[in-house]
Amino acid sequence: MDRLSEVFAALADPTRRAILARLADGEATVNQIAEPFPISLQAVSKHLKVLERAGLISRGREAQWRPCRLDAEPLREVADWVAGYQRFWEQRYDTLGEYLRQLQQPET
Repeated sequence: MDRLSEVFAALADPTRRAILARLADGEATVNQIAEPFPISLQAVSKHLKVLERAGLISRGREAQWRPCRLDAEPLREVADWVAGYQRFWEQRYDTLGEYLRQLQQPET
C-alpha cells in the first residue's frame, strides 16, 4: 500500500482522528490518550499502531515514559493531494458564477 493510501486508511477512523487532534495539543502517553475513549487500552494501542505505521505519530522512549507525538508531515501530502481538487472546484464555481452573471444581464 502506498503512503497516501495508508494515511487515508488511518484517517478513516474517527477514534484515530480524535487521537491525532489530542496529539496536536502536545505529546501524551498511551494512558493519557486513552482517558476520554470508552474503549480498552488494548484497542487504543491498536489505533496507535495504525497511526504509527502511516507515519502520523512517533513514540519516544524516556525511561518508563513512552510519549506519543504527532508527525504532521504525511498530512501535508494529503493537503497537497486535496489541493488539486480544490482548484478543480474553484474553476467550476468560476464557471457557475459567469453563467449566473450572464443570466442576470438584460436581454438585448
